[in-house]
Amino acid sequence: MSGTVHEIYVTAEGGGPMEQIAEVKAIANRGLEGDRYAERTGYWTNVDECQVTLIEEEALDEIRASTEVHVSNGEHRRNIITRGVGLLDLAGSRFKVGEAILEFDRPRPPCRYIQSRSEHGMTKALGRNRGGICARVVESGLIRAGDPIEVLDKKDTDTGSRLLGH
Repeated sequence: MSGTVHEIYVTAEGGGPMEQIAEVKAIANRGLEGDRYAERTGYWTNVDECQVTLIEEEALDEIRASTEVHVSNGEHRRNIITRGVGLLDLAGSRFKVGEAILEFDRPRPPCRYIQSRSEHGMTKALGRNRGGICARVVESGLIRAGDPIEVLDKKDTDTGSRLLGH
């Protein structure tokens, strides 16, 4: 299984506007350079740490086609938009994103806070397993838009099913 990085977003503070960037340095055990979670300024930093968030472009396409919710320009509040990879299928995996190595942490379902920072309907739109995942940075490296995403190893092939309640 492989895919690509479609877009990258960061924000320096919890609740701040997401900024699209062409590349970012992933820092081991911290997150993305300049992002709220790596800087420990995110809204959920001390409650529900998530070093890097990823979401599928295909899920955003589906939301755009079936709702009036705007999920472009970072309104989804996720760091990396992917294309061509089922993120929940990465459960139990380490995967290379550009030069960095990430490890699947857990699904990232939407919360009510995301709606307060975006628009009415965002929480529901990102529901149904469309909210993306959290990942930990295992090895530092540069991530650029267009970079490949490649699965390196899979620890537990049943984790994804358990996470989805199957």
